[in-house]
Amino acid sequence: MVRSLLANVWDGVNEMIDDTQHENLYGSYEWKHPTQVAGVPWKNPVATASGTFQYAAVRWFYDVSQLGAVTTKGVSPVPWEGNPGIRTAEGPSSNINAVGLQNPGVDHYLEDDLPKLKAINATVIANVAGHCDDDYVEVVSKLNDSPADMLEINVSCPNVSAGGMSVGTDPVALSRLITRLRKLTDKKMIVKLTPNVTDITVIARAVADAGADALSLINTLRGMRIDVNTRRPILKMNTGGLSGPAVLPVAVRMVWEVAQAVKLPILGMGGVAKGEDAAQLLLAGASAVAVGTACFDDPYAPIKVRDGLASLAERQGLSKVSDFTGSVVPW
Repeated sequence: MVRSLLANVWDGVNEMIDDTQHENLYGSYEWKHPTQVAGVPWKNPVATASGTFQYAAVRWFYDVSQLGAVTTKGVSPVPWEGNPGIRTAEGPSSNINAVGLQNPGVDHYLEDDLPKLKAINATVIANVAGHCDDDYVEVVSKLNDSPADMLEINVSCPNVSAGGMSVGTDPVALSRLITRLRKLTDKKMIVKLTPNVTDITVIARAVADAGADALSLINTLRGMRIDVNTRRPILKMNTGGLSGPAVLPVAVRMVWEVAQAVKLPILGMGGVAKGEDAAQLLLAGASAVAVGTACFDDPYAPIKVRDGLASLAERQGLSKVSDFTGSVVPW
């Protein structure tokens, strides 16, 4: 009887919940500062960064479709379990992770995650991960006919086609991969660049020549933390990807360098936590920005960055946020 009663209560709760309805607890949103990235319309120039945003959790706080775009966690051909724990640790103004791109695979993504986001009219960037070139080919082929608005190719994974190194550090291997993927899809393709290289402009030029429509940067910096008492690395994988406010100056510098080297739109990311951070990346040459690690601390972070960026533009007398882009005045 108790079980039956609980079942009835649960059915009643389900009837009251409409997955497509969202109560915006942060306040109403007036549509301002629309933009385009590689020809794809965005409601505003602020997106989420891959691997830092979970729709199932955030949807209870605000209407996710208010964001310029939602970049989903990297998807692979088959489910990936990720790395063994401990997988994350905090650092000075930063976070370091070695999660290992854990995900349920592209088929689950197409059946579950992507339809839920498109049902609320979100602009979706599907992030693609792989351990070899054929992995990328399989995922991009499956996503080509999907409702995803754009693809983001994460080339920072260890890649057996590149001798076990990140394909994103080798301009020749990367050019070969992007050229191959370009033939498989008409979707706008963003290539996510690693900062763990000597000269990021060499990588950017290789990607541009191979047919990318846009670039996103920076991915995480390689870092390490050690427990001084045990003398062991805190992360089970020894090293991990460093992100958070500490990396913002590196991101700004690299966006500035890449913007001068190629003419592709840039999605700037790395340490963005407020409107002024986003403005720095735009001034350096980015067309839009993505908020990542800040979402772990505050699920409203992308909304606050969006509104802060708009307020800053208005205070400076700009008619649109895009007027920031590329307007830095170097000494």
